[in-house]
Amino acid sequence: MARKKNQVNDKTLTVKRRLVAHTNPKLPVAEQYRTIRSNIQFSSLDEDIRSLVMTSAGPGEGKSTTAANLAIVYAQQGKRVLLVDADLRKPTAHFSFRLENHIGFTNVLTKKTKLLDAVHQTDIPNLLVLTSGPIPPNPSELLGSKNMDELLQTMYDNFDFIVFDTPPTLAVTDAQVLSNKAEATILVVSSGTTDRNAAQKAKELLTNAKAKLLGVILNNRKIESGDYYYYYGSN
Repeated sequence: MARKKNQVNDKTLTVKRRLVAHTNPKLPVAEQYRTIRSNIQFSSLDEDIRSLVMTSAGPGEGKSTTAANLAIVYAQQGKRVLLVDADLRKPTAHFSFRLENHIGFTNVLTKKTKLLDAVHQTDIPNLLVLTSGPIPPNPSELLGSKNMDELLQTMYDNFDFIVFDTPPTLAVTDAQVLSNKAEATILVVSSGTTDRNAAQKAKELLTNAKAKLLGVILNNRKIESGDYYYYYGSN
């Protein structure tokens, strides 16, 4: 029983760390997420960017955590935000926000469920999450379909800002397909983990897909205080 209790506590602690912009908004790392938000907003002065693809070169580089926290800081600004788990191969948003994942993105894409019937309210005001739903056999085809174009418009009609958490760019084409449809894309790389050549290749693939690549976020770079440092720079 004690072991099971410890496992539950470990999972709760992991979630709190993952959603630091909500659980510990005064920490320096939470402030860095707000800085990223400001940089995104300043990157387009003519009109607001309303849809953003978050991707990485490879797995384990922090793009899902970054996507979730960025969605949180936008919601904290008073915007109605939708976080979409568009990683239809290894989804994680339902774990991060402790949600059920029986119905989600794939159900809406295949028109089996309406968008507003599939989204989940969260404990965070203004933030809703669309989990992945059942894993489909053809994620890239679904994301590149006309249904996706129609769904994106429906999202614009109902939300102020949409964040898509997508699979790593070098692993599959999903991020490239979706970045061609969204208004902006950010590449996440991990200090000491991401290979420079891999990051460059990911950038080339996104550019070739005609993505509007705003820049790169470097995370997991420790500073003396033990906090984590996030850097946003133009490409």
